[in-house]
Amino acid sequence: MNHTRVLRSVGVGVTALALVAACGTPPAKDGAASDPPAATAKSAAEFGGLDELVAAAKEEGKLNVIALPPDWANYGEMIEAFEAEYGIEVDSAQPDASSQDEINAAKQLKGGDRAPDVFDLGLNVAIANKDLFTPYQVQTWADIADELKEPSGLYYGDYGGFMSIGYDAAKAPAPTSVKDLLKPEYQGKVALNGDPTQAGAAFSGVLMAALGNGGSAEDIAPGVEFFKQLKAAGNFLPVDPSPATVESGQTPVVIDWDYTNAAQTAKLAGKVDWQVVVPVEAQVGGYYNQAINKDAPHPAAARLWQEFLYSDKGQNIFLKGLSRPVRMDAMTKSGAVDADAAAKLPKTSGEQVFPTQEQSDKAKQVLSSTWAQAVG
Repeated sequence: MNHTRVLRSVGVGVTALALVAACGTPPAKDGAASDPPAATAKSAAEFGGLDELVAAAKEEGKLNVIALPPDWANYGEMIEAFEAEYGIEVDSAQPDASSQDEINAAKQLKGGDRAPDVFDLGLNVAIANKDLFTPYQVQTWADIADELKEPSGLYYGDYGGFMSIGYDAAKAPAPTSVKDLLKPEYQGKVALNGDPTQAGAAFSGVLMAALGNGGSAEDIAPGVEFFKQLKAAGNFLPVDPSPATVESGQTPVVIDWDYTNAAQTAKLAGKVDWQVVVPVEAQVGGYYNQAINKDAPHPAAARLWQEFLYSDKGQNIFLKGLSRPVRMDAMTKSGAVDADAAAKLPKTSGEQVFPTQEQSDKAKQVLSSTWAQAVG
């Protein structure tokens, strides 16, 4: 937040760039053929080892990222830590952009040195754009659950959480269920993080509402009806929430991922009594996905970035941001997890729903045909 993931235009120009074929290619050893260049290496081992990858990435000296707000899953610290670790400059473009914006930027800037090297995407957008990615398996690949990764390494889950209701305790009562938000006490106070036809967080927010109103991952229609009623009651606030709108009191209640809502609790301590609830009857979970642009202008740095994100250090940085890193189970077993950070995660219990791709596709069709008329 504000990672509204609402579609915005990418108003940037395209700079032509001829990629040198040998960019990031380690030298041949003992007269053998050269190792694969960074643009085609499917693992650090295939490139010649992590040290070789680090050297090639440092030679490139830069990494282009997009749609990574500093307060979203602790990406601000992640970027700073990567720069400090390797001395590689990170150019962070359009931090408040959507997943679709990332894809649009890659297409518009293809062949230029400003194109994004890597993507951070909702699952639907990732699956729909596999032709833009190149496969790469990080060294900790085995720790990622099979259901959270594309087998060849085109994209894979990195961090996730559950949909939640964040609220200013001084301006709104504590909700005990999704249905509570229809009460008069919430008039003009409830904001959804984005447009659910385009934004991953908002999509999951409507699914949360469906679960809380008799629907399911197979039937999101009750969620659309809920927001229709929320609007009719005057409770729905058509404002994209951000840390600024929360602090100013403009959005006293925000439906968003628990890690973004929980981050505001710590950030606004002493200013706003921001609390977070994950509705027991409507626990919707999900992971964002990493992918490498097949036309990345800095292919070695792109691969090194993935290695950093999936390292113990990178995963614990996500955890400090109150998101659930994809390697958390393995790191807990090995003792590498940041226990203090893990203890601060919003509490969850009971049945948890992680929609399948088939269910998400069906829900998207329902939203595309009904959301604008019902709520938009």
